Amino acid sequence: MRTWNTAGYLRLSREDGDKSESDSIAHQRRLLEQYLAEHPELRLIDFYQDDGYTGTNFDRPSFRRMEEDMAAGIIDCILVKDLSRFGRDYIEVGRYLEKEFPARGVRFIAVNDGVDSEQGRYDMLLPIKNLFNTQYAKDISDKVRSTIRSKQRRGEFIGAFPSYGYRKDPRNHNHLEIDPPAACVVQRIFDLCEAGLGQLKIAKTLNAEHIPSPSEYKRLSGERYHNGRRMDQTTYWTYATVHRILQNQMYLGNMEQGRSERPGMHGKARQRQRAEWIVVPGTHDPIISREQWERVQSLLQKRTRQLSFEQNQSPFAGFLRCGVCGRAMVKTRRPGGLSYSCGSYKRYGPTVCTRHSISHAVLEQIVLEDLNRLLSSAGDLNILAQRSVAGLPHSSGGPPEGERLESALQRLRRLKKSAYEDYRDGLLSRVDYLAYQADYEAQIQALTRQLAQLAREQKDDPLRRPWVDALLRQGKLTELDRVTVAETIREIRVFPDHQLEITYTFADDAGLLSG
Repeated sequence: MRTWNTAGYLRLSREDGDKSESDSIAHQRRLLEQYLAEHPELRLIDFYQDDGYTGTNFDRPSFRRMEEDMAAGIIDCILVKDLSRFGRDYIEVGRYLEKEFPARGVRFIAVNDGVDSEQGRYDMLLPIKNLFNTQYAKDISDKVRSTIRSKQRRGEFIGAFPSYGYRKDPRNHNHLEIDPPAACVVQRIFDLCEAGLGQLKIAKTLNAEHIPSPSEYKRLSGERYHNGRRMDQTTYWTYATVHRILQNQMYLGNMEQGRSERPGMHGKARQRQRAEWIVVPGTHDPIISREQWERVQSLLQKRTRQLSFEQNQSPFAGFLRCGVCGRAMVKTRRPGGLSYSCGSYKRYGPTVCTRHSISHAVLEQIVLEDLNRLLSSAGDLNILAQRSVAGLPHSSGGPPEGERLESALQRLRRLKKSAYEDYRDGLLSRVDYLAYQADYEAQIQALTRQLAQLAREQKDDPLRRPWVDALLRQGKLTELDRVTVAETIREIRVFPDHQLEITYTFADDAGLLSG
C-alpha cells in the first residue's frame, strides 16, 4: 500500500462567516487527526494553519508555505475538513483541483464533502459546491460591509488602529479614549503651527527632539502596525504626516471614517472624496479646541501660495531620484545656479540620507553627452529619420515616430498620476506637486499638438519637422527640453560624487556615468 506524505490544512476567518465552534481551528484539527488515525496510508508531515485569513483568495502565509513544500516534493497529499476550508473562490479552487494537483500528482481529500481524488474523478456536484461556497462568502462580505457602514454612521470606531493621540477604550473597542503621551505631541503640533511654523519645520523640530513618528510609536507600543502607504520603512516625521494631523477632525472629537471603499471581495480599495467621508461629531473627547482648530485651518489656507510655473519648470522634474534612499530629488536655486539635491536630506537631515547634489549644468552635460554617444552609434541619421517618419521599423527595431510620441504621451500621463501619489504619500510637498502637475499638463498639451502636427506633415515632406531638421543639420543634440527627456529617459538616479544611473526608455538596462 502506498504511503502519502500528507499536509493537514486548517483555516478560519470570521469575515467568511465561519461558525466559532464547528469550524474552529481546534475542531478542524481533531477531525483531521481522527481521519488520519483511520487511514494509516496517510503519513502526516505537518499541519498548515491560517487563522484569521479569508478564503476568498489564496494569499495566506501557511497556504503559500504548503505550496512551496508541495513543489519541493515534501508533500503529495492535502487533507482538509471541507472545501470551504481550502478556499471560497470557486474559480481558483477549481483550478487547483482540476489542473494544479493532477499535474503534480497530489492527492486531495475533503473529509466532510466526501472528496478524494484517489477514488476517481470528482463528482458533478463539486463545481456547484464551490460556487455555493463563493456565493456564501460574497453574501457574508456584503453583510459585513453593511454592518461596518451602519456602525460608522452611528459614530462607532471600527478600525484596527486609532488615530495617533487616541487608543481604544478597553471596556468598549468601538469607543476611543485619549492616549496622553501622543495627545501631548498632537497638541504641540497645533501650537507650533499656530505660532507660525510650517509643516516641514514642525517635522524637523520633532525629529530633532527624537520624538517617535506615529507609525513608530505604534510599533514601540507593541502594536502590529503596518503602514499601507509606500516607503513603509519611514520611521521619522514628514511633512505629509504633520499635514494629515493638522487636518484630521478626530482631534475635534468627531469620528472621521469611510475614507476609502472596496467595491467587492477582490476589488482594490479606492480613496473617496473628502465630502463622501462619514463624519459623526462629538463621539469622543477632543484633544484640540474648536477655536484653535478653526484658527489653524485658516492659517493652512493662507499659506497656500500661487506659483509662477514658467520660473519653476525643469526638463528633469519628475525624473530624478536619489540613488541612496530612492526618494525624489528637489531643485534649489543658489547664486551659482540651479542644482538638485536629495529631498529627504534637505527636509530631514543626515539621519535619513547623505548630503549630495548635482548642478543643473553638470547634469545636462552628462545626459547630453550620453544621448549623443547613443545617437552616434545608431548609424546614418538621415536614413533613420526617413524610416521613422515613414513609419518603417528602425534598424534597431524601435517604433516609428508617431508611436514614440504616443508612448511619451502615455508616460507623461502616468507621471502626472504618480506625482499625485507621491504628494498623497508625503514624498512631494504641495508646492512641488502643483508645479509638477502644471508642468506635466503643459507637456501633455505640447505632445498632443506634436501628434496633430505629425499627422498633417506626413502628407507633405516628412523631413520638414523642426526636430528632424535640427538633428540632421547638426548631427547631434545641442540642448535638452522636456519633450526630449520624456521620450528618451525613464529615470535618473543621482549618487554621491556626481555619479548617475540613467535608465532609458529604449534600453533594458541602465548605465552608470560620472561627471
